[in-house]
Amino acid sequence: MPGGRLCCLDFRRHWRYFRCRRCGLTWRDPDQRPSRDEEQDHYRLHENDPEDPGYREFLGQLARPLLERVPRGASGLDYGCGPGPALARILEQAGHGVALYDPFFAPDREALDDRYDFITCSETAEHFFHPAEEFERLASLLRPGGLLGLMTGIRDQPARFGRWQYRLDPTHVCFYSPRSLDWLARRHGWRIVYRRGTVTLFEDTPDDSPTGV
Repeated sequence: MPGGRLCCLDFRRHWRYFRCRRCGLTWRDPDQRPSRDEEQDHYRLHENDPEDPGYREFLGQLARPLLERVPRGASGLDYGCGPGPALARILEQAGHGVALYDPFFAPDREALDDRYDFITCSETAEHFFHPAEEFERLASLLRPGGLLGLMTGIRDQPARFGRWQYRLDPTHVCFYSPRSLDWLARRHGWRIVYRRGTVTLFEDTPDDSPTGV
């Protein structure tokens, strides 16, 4: 994603944020990212019990529209599954095979050598240090016609960014706007087939080629 301009200062935490003029992505100054150990320690505080009804309902925001669009027996990848891969469990129970990848909790590089009918990226994209590279990887892992399910907080009101609670997680370092999602779709030849709240489904359109925007 292209370079940007300074857009926000958090004086209490000494965090600086930049916003891309072209794609609308907002990101924290790279010099202020957490270390790998700090990231892992923070992720271990998450309570992601695959059997917790409340957590499963939360993930259902992504699982339900995805399951409506993939045939039974499809193969998928839960990218950034975390220590408790609850979303993968939901999708497996619906009859799909799901591989796991997480740089901290499931660092299986072989999972990145295959291609998939669908990929889920739930509460993960906001942690990307290099979002352009990560989405290039995700695009390469999708089969033609495949679906990418993205779940992340959306910065839809720039004026309120400084007061946005989602921003205050120390491991959240990049934030997407509706314009960012449209930019990603154009860049990778995807079609947005579902967008509601924090959930977006992209469909790979094999007849389209990336525009290089």
